[in-house]
Amino acid sequence: MPNYEVSGPLITALPSAGYDLRSFRIAPAKVTRRVEDGDVISTGDRNFEILHLPRHSPGSIGLWEKASGILFSGDAIYEGPLLDELHHSSIPDYVRTMKRLRDIPARVVHGGHNGSFGRDRLRAIAEAYLQAHERADAL
Repeated sequence: MPNYEVSGPLITALPSAGYDLRSFRIAPAKVTRRVEDGDVISTGDRNFEILHLPRHSPGSIGLWEKASGILFSGDAIYEGPLLDELHHSSIPDYVRTMKRLRDIPARVVHGGHNGSFGRDRLRAIAEAYLQAHERADAL
């Protein structure tokens, strides 16, 4: 698995004096609706299509707004090492995800990590991943 370099402190301030960071827990959100690939979420003036994009985990999704060409890709594609060897990752699923993303006419991609990028970079990241796995499969 590639290393993901982290520089600087991850936490620079606590919410209050005496706060015990070790006791912090993320409370699970209440499920109000299950979404499927192709469902559309409307925020009133914007509509986002749900894209099932398995990557880090099997249930990962992205949000695609065709009208603006904006893709929120989550952990499916981003600038930086693509982590595909986690215990719940599936490289064959990720290859399918990359093929799907490569063909999306996104103008801007907001990934789950690092900075945003455009269509050319989206295609370059997807192609590099696919080529690396085609070479690995050929060995």
